[in-house]
Amino acid sequence: TKDVKQDKKNVHEGHRDRLRQRFLEEGLENFQDHNVLELLLFYSIPRKDTNEEAHNLINRFGSLSGVFNASFEELCEVKGIGENSAALIKIMPELFKKYEVDIIKNDDAVLNTGELVAKYVSTYFKGVTTEKMYLLCLDSSCKVLSFNLISEGSVNSTPLNIRAIMETSFKNNASKLILVHNHPSGVVAPSRKDVDATMSLQGILEKVGLKLSDHIIIGHGDDFFSFRKSDKWKCIF
Repeated sequence: TKDVKQDKKNVHEGHRDRLRQRFLEEGLENFQDHNVLELLLFYSIPRKDTNEEAHNLINRFGSLSGVFNASFEELCEVKGIGENSAALIKIMPELFKKYEVDIIKNDDAVLNTGELVAKYVSTYFKGVTTEKMYLLCLDSSCKVLSFNLISEGSVNSTPLNIRAIMETSFKNNASKLILVHNHPSGVVAPSRKDVDATMSLQGILEKVGLKLSDHIIIGHGDDFFSFRKSDKWKCIF
């Protein structure tokens, strides 16, 4: 019996080594979703084959993104997934975001089109389920001075913090200001409230020598709406 257990242990250890080596040589491109999770779980479940737990996660949440988007409590309900594994899984999306944001912060980007702005800011909204509003401050050459969170609201609205916008603008001595917020629903068309807030903000900023250059709404994936590019609302700018 002892020899049988030892043989099983050796098989599992060999599998872990092979999967790890495959990743080091090939990356994750040819990995199936459960293989990705299996590899990840090696670091929270030692000395064990994690294939079953990986399949349990996919079966419960439907996809790799579904697993990463699940709550800590939901993950802990899956057979074989303890608090350490659930915490590790929840760390990963935040780690991806930190990594991508850090690359952006260290990139001397020139954001002179709505497409470039949307690409630059999209990382900040990945996996976000509530509306968030940011202010992008640019210099006269459209280089980034700062990108600051102004407010966070509910699933379908966020307050317009005019004082924070003005303070951030003056602090960074910004030449151009772009307001950015997301629609978690994925529908990027502006609401009447979005339009009214944009017009109101522009009027207030102009009184103190500032000017809004655009207001970008971020949806899902690469989808976005630019007020400035819109035939109907470009008159605001």
